[in-house]
Amino acid sequence: MRLLLAEDSALLREALTALLERLGHTLVGTAQSAPELLGMFRRLQEVDDPPDLVITDVRMPPDNSDDGLRVALEIRALRSTQPVMVLSQYIADTYARELLTLPDGGVGYLLKDRVSRIRDFAAALETVAAGGTVIDPDVVQHLLNGTRPGPLDTLTAREREVLGLMADGQSNSDIAVSLTLTDAAVSKHIGNIFTKLGLGPVEENRRVRAVLTYLDAARS
Repeated sequence: MRLLLAEDSALLREALTALLERLGHTLVGTAQSAPELLGMFRRLQEVDDPPDLVITDVRMPPDNSDDGLRVALEIRALRSTQPVMVLSQYIADTYARELLTLPDGGVGYLLKDRVSRIRDFAAALETVAAGGTVIDPDVVQHLLNGTRPGPLDTLTAREREVLGLMADGQSNSDIAVSLTLTDAAVSKHIGNIFTKLGLGPVEENRRVRAVLTYLDAARS
């Protein structure tokens, strides 16, 4: 894949570049600030050659707050189908909700600790580039805990765990292993989750969208 990377730390930027190239990807540009990332993306878009995936840190110059995340949203406003992966050392609540509830998918939000799990990280990049959604389990838990009272309150503790793993993209079998449950028990929990959230019949391609739909409705 052709990737556009933004990371203000020179050490981390070089490490990520080396890892991404080792995974077989090509870097079409590396940015050190949010404005630089936006400028690079605009130039690529002007020649009708956008990257397959934009990867950006959250905390970037010039404000060193959530500039990278805000630019990710600007990029999606410029090109609604542009896949974007956000990497962060912390969770930026408001803009994270806005990013993760974008209607066209192709978004990811991972904490940087997950990058060290190279196989999972590589799979996450492929999923997002293909239009899927990948959310770090810790981010899911944070967002779910921060929602207003609503349908989520009807879920049991176990159903909340299953919902978090669903949002992380885990299959029924993966969830069964993670929670030491049978496949039948996992299927039953998922059916209950969809019913309680009013999302209708369970369909495999709506698993993550179910979580995002709920988060969108529950945004404060």
